[in-house]
Amino acid sequence: MALAIKKIMLWRAEVHNRPGALAATLEPVAKARVDLKVVMGYRHPGAEGKAAIEVFPISSKKAAAAGSSAGLAAAEIPALLVEGDNKPGLGYSIARAIAAAGINIAFFVAQVIGRKFAAVIGFETEDDATKAMPAIKSTGRGTRP
Repeated sequence: MALAIKKIMLWRAEVHNRPGALAATLEPVAKARVDLKVVMGYRHPGAEGKAAIEVFPISSKKAAAAGSSAGLAAAEIPALLVEGDNKPGLGYSIARAIAAAGINIAFFVAQVIGRKFAAVIGFETEDDATKAMPAIKSTGRGTRP
């Protein structure tokens, strides 16, 4: 299976880094029965008291209302969701292809479940995300590390 690549809009909240912050942010979204595909929570390096929570998708009016009530808002970070069959070295191949295109990555989060690979990749600009798409796509056509 070739890689599926699409631009996504992350919703983000800046929170105090404390026990329960992630659960409190996700609660209204869960109560609205929003089916999230991506949830990322992390402390800001060097600012131990601050953390960020990012989720996807928030697409319906109901989901947006729930997200807003939790302090989430559409993020200005251009991002791609990449999904497909896993193969050894795929993360490296994607990173190498993006670098060869002269594009800097803002963040890269990936995981494998069973035989499937999924990654969320953030970029500095919308143009960088657009330019990265064909480079990433080429890694799904058998390009080996």
